[in-house]
Amino acid sequence: MTRLFLVRHGQPLARYDQDHDPGLDDVGRAQAETAARELSPLGPLPVVTSPLRRTRETAAPFERQWSVTASVQPAVGEIKVPSEDLGERSAWLVEILRGERRWQELDADRRSWRDGVVDALLELDTDTVVVTHYIAINAAVGAATGDDRVLNFRPDNCSCTVLETDGRRLTLIERGRERETAVT
Repeated sequence: MTRLFLVRHGQPLARYDQDHDPGLDDVGRAQAETAARELSPLGPLPVVTSPLRRTRETAAPFERQWSVTASVQPAVGEIKVPSEDLGERSAWLVEILRGERRWQELDADRRSWRDGVVDALLELDTDTVVVTHYIAINAAVGAATGDDRVLNFRPDNCSCTVLETDGRRLTLIERGRERETAVT
């Protein structure tokens, strides 16, 4: 069995409705250093990251401590939104995270994105740290537990959710630390 360590990116410089691709703020950089230090006994491990700045900056301490280069994998990136307008994308995100929304209620593009996240994780055949995003982690945990809700838990910045895969399915080993994330 392959063990996957899904690390949510650190605290970003800007909110979802303020910037398409913010890096990390000082708190986020400290969170990333702490996450790398906490997981250091497991490595060196390969590191896979989303292409967005906040995930790449979160992966940087892992790269330094293990002398590895993270592999950028778009499939573990942020959920694709129907609009690039910051206000519209924020309103859309709030809507899909509200209540008990289920993947089956979303359009084919969003369901395809979710399936792409899961498929990318299933393809990993060695223990790996995957630095990714809130909804991507939810998609993976939902696939592992059979929970079709878009939001099934609230991973904190730089929390680590542990899954296992045999290449055919995901199994949840441990949910990462949770907190209430404000999406506005």
